[in-house]
Amino acid sequence: MRIGILALQGGYNAHAMAVRDLGHSALEIREELQLPHIDGLILPGGESTAQLKLIARFGLESPLREFVQSKKPVLSTCAGLILCAKEVVGPSQRSFGWLDVCVHRNAWGRQLDSFEGYADNEDLPLCFIRAPRITSVGLKTKVLATLNNEAIFVQEENVFGTTFHPELTSDRRVHQMVFGTA
Repeated sequence: MRIGILALQGGYNAHAMAVRDLGHSALEIREELQLPHIDGLILPGGESTAQLKLIARFGLESPLREFVQSKKPVLSTCAGLILCAKEVVGPSQRSFGWLDVCVHRNAWGRQLDSFEGYADNEDLPLCFIRAPRITSVGLKTKVLATLNNEAIFVQEENVFGTTFHPELTSDRRVHQMVFGTA
């Protein structure tokens, strides 16, 4: 598979390594014309308001929406999850509504509060950096992993979202669940 990683701002290089580890090719996405040539998409962490401004500047919102509607797999992590959420609070901001979740920005703490751990009931390693918290999950959204009984990894149809950074660990299960192995 050819996996595109939105590369306007944020941590996209580690995602490229993760998909290459699974045998896929990685393409940094910066313009609309690249989207028809990929089989999956990653919306990485970073700063969600900056990403929204850059998506608008480069005219990518409608093409990204069309990509999501194509039912090809999409992984959104941290700020990417904020972009995909139906509702964003703390403070509120515009988002795309592709996942029926409400997220609270930076609710796991400031940069100094970043931490690592493991998901409840499994050995999935977690890396949280100024991470959003999922405060509510809609009926069509599946919870795939939790931390302290809070949703941290969700799926609605072809769109997956994590509050943590799976690309910053050596464990590739999250990327493999979304994109498979080549």
